[in-house]
Amino acid sequence: MPIDVMMPFYGDVAQFKQAVTSVIEQSDPELRLVVVDDCYPDPEPREWLTSLRDARIHYLRNDANLGVNGNFRRCVELVTADWFVVMGCDDIMHPDYLATVRTLAGHHPDASVIAPGVEVIDENGQPVRPLGDRMKSVLAPNRATVLSGERLATSLYRGNWTYFPSLLWRTEAVREVGFRPGLEIVLDLALLVDLAGEGGSLVFDPEVVFSYRRHRASVSSVQAVDGRRFAEENRFFAGEAERCAARGWRKAERAARLHATSRLNHLQARVGAGLGRLRG
Repeated sequence: MPIDVMMPFYGDVAQFKQAVTSVIEQSDPELRLVVVDDCYPDPEPREWLTSLRDARIHYLRNDANLGVNGNFRRCVELVTADWFVVMGCDDIMHPDYLATVRTLAGHHPDASVIAPGVEVIDENGQPVRPLGDRMKSVLAPNRATVLSGERLATSLYRGNWTYFPSLLWRTEAVREVGFRPGLEIVLDLALLVDLAGEGGSLVFDPEVVFSYRRHRASVSSVQAVDGRRFAEENRFFAGEAERCAARGWRKAERAARLHATSRLNHLQARVGAGLGRLRG
């Protein structure tokens, strides 16, 4: 059965073409690619997709700009397969990505989400290891494993080591909880811990089959500089600590109250911004 690859689009057209090409050239061809255009002002993406003449590709354009959270929610509404990916329009699937995550899903049919290994690339497609991503690699499991419940939540509160566009989601599980409204930066983390709260599990396999693009123009990078990212994170973690306390999840509560990695990222952003002003 096909896996749905949902691709919310608004961004660099050249990188979008690379992303689409990486999907349609998968070694596992059983897929449906759905591009959801969030009112990008240029018709080139639609025209290029049409020129590919690939029946697996579906293009839709929103009537109005929904923003990051709204378009992700729209993508989930459009899913018809049992499993789906919400892939960034600038990321790259390695040729065996779908084959790998499909195999993992077959071995763990009741899992809520599958997390494969990821490499980070820059605007030019070159591998990079910024401090934040080095921290993610330290926080991530060092071998194949299954996490669920409080153990999963605690791990993610310490630092969200997953890469949202690389994750394979079980449709039924996601629709039971959905994306929280009003979030832009931590909506993926919120979904993961909500699934954990419902007893859901995450299957991790370290084999690298996906390239996540890290660049300064990303939503998280832009909002880190002006502080909006960390204001949202602080509100989120405060609420999570209360939720965990109500569940009796003491370890998770402590991890949420501390949210050490978020604090370190905030400090790094402030120092970087200060150095930038001095150099300017």
